[in-house]
Amino acid sequence: MPEAFLIDLDGVMYVGDTPVPGARDAVKFLEDQGHPFRFVSNTTRKSRHTVAGRLRSMGFSIPEEHIFTPAAAAVSYLSENRRKSAFLLTTDEVAREIVAASGIVHHPATAETVVIGDAGDRFTYESLNEAFRLLLEGAELVALERDRYWMGTDGMMLSAGPFVAALEYAGGKEALVMGKPSPAFFLRALASMGAEPGTAAMIGDDVVTDIGGAMSCGLSGILVKTGKFREETLARASHPPSAVLPSLADLPAYLRSLRL
Repeated sequence: MPEAFLIDLDGVMYVGDTPVPGARDAVKFLEDQGHPFRFVSNTTRKSRHTVAGRLRSMGFSIPEEHIFTPAAAAVSYLSENRRKSAFLLTTDEVAREIVAASGIVHHPATAETVVIGDAGDRFTYESLNEAFRLLLEGAELVALERDRYWMGTDGMMLSAGPFVAALEYAGGKEALVMGKPSPAFFLRALASMGAEPGTAAMIGDDVVTDIGGAMSCGLSGILVKTGKFREETLARASHPPSAVLPSLADLPAYLRSLRL
């Protein structure tokens, strides 16, 4: 039975701006039972502070330190490897979070690392060419995520993935990916609460990114039928989930059944 949990946000805790019915009660159950948990998101446009604020607006009281994002994983990586300067091709908000948490300096002239996330309108020929030249000079390439696109309020939007691929192709080096489904993301999230893969479960609505990524590095996977869940995608999954639940609200009953 899993003791620690990683919980996806969008599609699991809420859909759009609407909380999933019973999600708050499920989180309270985990708290009451003493299960450590982290909320994990692949967002690379928003800081943890902003994510926590959005959750509060929907009635969830979740501290920032319980939220784990690719930017948080990047902070851990940059600190562990004692990087001192970087070129942060991200939104201003995420760049500020990385600088404040890691102590790294955003200084393109001496950058040891190019960090790229979903930078939105900051993706220009000038910024991409600057990153490309740094790669040619020996800088490493760190991608916060490499999703291809996402659904915005007015339609599909390019995410970081196409720009990461362009820099990989032009610079001749492979990016180190921080976000899901990278094993490093799940392992760093677990390390932030002192948990091991064999005693943890990932709860998500994406059978590939959430469940497949987590199970490939030793976690169990609990798929919920909210958010982006599709039966046809589940049927094709290379890593069948450990359990499939109608929603996060059904987690307490599922965990109780494992104790019988």
